[in-house]
Amino acid sequence: MSKADASGEIMTYKAYIDNIKAKTGKDPEYYRALAKEKGLAKHSELLAWLKSDCGLGHGHANAIILYIQNPELAKKKILGDTRKAKAKK
Repeated sequence: MSKADASGEIMTYKAYIDNIKAKTGKDPEYYRALAKEKGLAKHSELLAWLKSDCGLGHGHANAIILYIQNPELAKKKILGDTRKAKAKK
């Protein structure tokens, strides 16, 4: 996920997750638990559900899908993005 934001900066995975939390008030664990409850696992069904029922855009939905399907990798990406941001300061 390397989409630029309005200022031209590349958005990190952490930025996607932070934006979702800010806009919805819900964290990735909420979506993960709900997807499990609904029995959703395939990328296509998760994407359709997150976009239609949860109101997420395509990129934000894909960020949540990574968290749902591979939470350990998602958490590593968030940690890595945090470390990179601190190193820039």
